[in-house]
Amino acid sequence: MEFYDVLERRRTVRDFSHKEVSDALLKKVLAAAFCAPTNDHLHQLEFIVIRDKNRIAEMIAPVAGNTEAIQQTYIAAEGHAVDEDELAMFEDALPKQQRMLMQSGCLVLPFFRQRGCPLCEPGEQSGLNYFASAWAAMENIFLAAAAEGLGCALRIPIAGESAHVKKLVGAPEDYELACFLAVGWPDETVRPPFRRKEISAEDRIHEDRW
Repeated sequence: MEFYDVLERRRTVRDFSHKEVSDALLKKVLAAAFCAPTNDHLHQLEFIVIRDKNRIAEMIAPVAGNTEAIQQTYIAAEGHAVDEDELAMFEDALPKQQRMLMQSGCLVLPFFRQRGCPLCEPGEQSGLNYFASAWAAMENIFLAAAAEGLGCALRIPIAGESAHVKKLVGAPEDYELACFLAVGWPDETVRPPFRRKEISAEDRIHEDRW
């Protein structure tokens, strides 16, 4: 598949089939993370792969309650959103947060080493360099998955979810959970009830001044 075709195909997938992702293919996709730029040149990423449904359920136990709280807050705040596509996306995505992590059958927990300052309390913007490196790696995984015909969905941990997972898996204190990452084969019978935004690059590129 051509590179720009991969970019076009890359989507967040929240509805998965029951087809299993082989270990070999999963390793190939995750290996793409180590081709991404990294601020310390060390690629200090670690991945925990979980396939057992009971173990996945244990990892994501806090998700349901937290998602319900977010859903109520978001709908209350954005009920009159001007952008109908944005609202449609969230209305589709939020109820699937727990299900998509279970349904994919392959939950990946990406950890990155966070040194120097707490993730949420950087002294300056450069303090987020480790986090930025982790997200560059996640995008490589999404692109590699798209090239192989796979789909991915992620959830950024909130409200104690990271601490819950770190305790269960015995992660070192100086490693942070980047996200919950579901990897699987898309359910081709499901189409999202919202459209992808069409953005004109020409309208967003400015010469010299805004």
